[in-house]
Amino acid sequence: MFALYLASVVGFAVLAQWLAWSLRVPAILLLLITGLSLGAWPAAPSPDLLLGDLLFPIISLSVAVILFEGALTLKLKDLKGIGHVVRNLCSIGVLATFSVIALASYLIMDLDWRVATLLGAVLTVTGPTVIAPMLSIIRPKKEIDRILRWEGIVIDPIGALFAVLVFEGVTLSQHSDLLSHTLLALGKTLLVGCSLGVAMGWFTTHLIRRKWLPHELHKFGVLAIVLLTMTLSNHLSEESGLLAVTILGIWMANQDDLEIDAILEFKEDLSMILISALFILLAARLNLGDLWQLGPMVLLLMIVVQFIARPFCIFLSTIRSGLSFKEKLLLSWIAPRGIVAAAVSSVFALSLEENRVTDADKLVPLVFSVIISTVVLQSLTSSWITRQLELRRPNPETILIIGANTLARAIGKALNELKIPVYLSDPAWENYKLARVAGLPCYYGSPHSEQAERYIPQHEIRYVLALSPNRQLNALGIQHFAHLYGEEQVYSLPPSDMEQKKNRDSATFRSRQVLFGKEVTYSRLRNIIENGGKVKATRLAEAFSWQDFLQTNHDAIPLFVLSDKGLECIITADNPVQPTAGQTVLSLSPAKEAVRNENNIGQTRGDSTS
Repeated sequence: MFALYLASVVGFAVLAQWLAWSLRVPAILLLLITGLSLGAWPAAPSPDLLLGDLLFPIISLSVAVILFEGALTLKLKDLKGIGHVVRNLCSIGVLATFSVIALASYLIMDLDWRVATLLGAVLTVTGPTVIAPMLSIIRPKKEIDRILRWEGIVIDPIGALFAVLVFEGVTLSQHSDLLSHTLLALGKTLLVGCSLGVAMGWFTTHLIRRKWLPHELHKFGVLAIVLLTMTLSNHLSEESGLLAVTILGIWMANQDDLEIDAILEFKEDLSMILISALFILLAARLNLGDLWQLGPMVLLLMIVVQFIARPFCIFLSTIRSGLSFKEKLLLSWIAPRGIVAAAVSSVFALSLEENRVTDADKLVPLVFSVIISTVVLQSLTSSWITRQLELRRPNPETILIIGANTLARAIGKALNELKIPVYLSDPAWENYKLARVAGLPCYYGSPHSEQAERYIPQHEIRYVLALSPNRQLNALGIQHFAHLYGEEQVYSLPPSDMEQKKNRDSATFRSRQVLFGKEVTYSRLRNIIENGGKVKATRLAEAFSWQDFLQTNHDAIPLFVLSDKGLECIITADNPVQPTAGQTVLSLSPAKEAVRNENNIGQTRGDSTS
């Protein structure tokens, strides 16, 4: 029964994630519905009865991995460069949100002060995994988008740490009325968590640097260290483990000479599994009756969270920021809660119930009520509010190129010189380095990964060109971005004859939009570039028409058509074009053709070499 239940949870998690991907809604919403449905099903056993004493360790260790993965993205140099608004949101804003929600829950819900205080602390954490897809849909102006993304990333571990410290103070206060004893215990938690986190971070980095741990064991080795750090820290000082693993992640993230991309990618995959399964398990523990028993006053608390706590936090944190009133209003509206709040509250509630704290059983239902209300309300209304406030970003113009190889760099540089913004992505370090040297913005890694969402400006992307020789990288990118932007915005090169013979299913490895022509393969383009070919821009005129261009440049491969307004179209196999006078044709010319053009065509402008 145990194995069947766990297998069912994993299966439902995959189904919920797939439905969320298909419907383009936050996955947390469908995971929540799945968990509540599973919990309400009479034949389904309760997670508490089925897992027994394993439930608390599973939740605790899962939260540790999730927080560690979030901490791996927290680079101190990035924190310094994102402006005082984000810093204020993660310091003053946390205290403001905590104060308003704690006081409101104490007065409105008549909760025990310890539970009210802990509820306020837990709800300071927003949900970055919910915010990112939401921002991709609503496309707010750059400054708003940047603030919300970085707030979600930074406040995740900071808010969780704050909740841990508040929890420590709450649990200690019931054993002693002496403030000094409480402060001493809090100091012990900070000392143990920070010291062990730094020590394990130093140990882990040296383990990797000195190659004492084989490369193939990096992922599992680091996972073992995270779990060991969590349990050892909790053994030395109760509830200090989350602090320790977060410090461990921050330490590793800020080692300049430490390669952690593979570790981070593995932790992202693991976190997705844990978040999905964990959220279903946590929601399944809830009885719908528990939500109803909160009474109508919970609606008033939801109003306070959405319309008082968040605006108070934003307006206090953005004093003298230069943000307009409309921008502050939009920031005040978007703050969905997610899996970290759900998981941390479940861990705390189990401990409070063991200590027989009054109203401890209301903590999790209240947190889930806030999650439901914020995710549903903000997902449904944020796009409309953004439009009404006239804060929606203009139509995107950036071209994302999958690959940073010689061909991709040549095309990217030519477009960039013509003021068409481009962004490259490649998991090969050498290609990434050469792209940056060429002055092209480039992401080091797979463009479809979760980590890439934090760095690639996806809300600015208009078209995606798959130009990598890596078929798998192209295929995954095509599938990801075709779903995100639509198939008509994603382009790929046709396969070579050899690829077609080897792969009967080659259609799955390319988009429906075939770049530049059915015979224009990657190998052909690369050979032209490597043999001295150049990407050239030729401006058409009444005296030099499109037909004149084709006759003069019979060996050239037309790539794009541009006008003074920007990119007009991408030339494809199924899209014959007829550029007119005043427009510019960007083409790839073989070496001899390029030389002849330079000598004979005075209207040609802008070369770009590989």
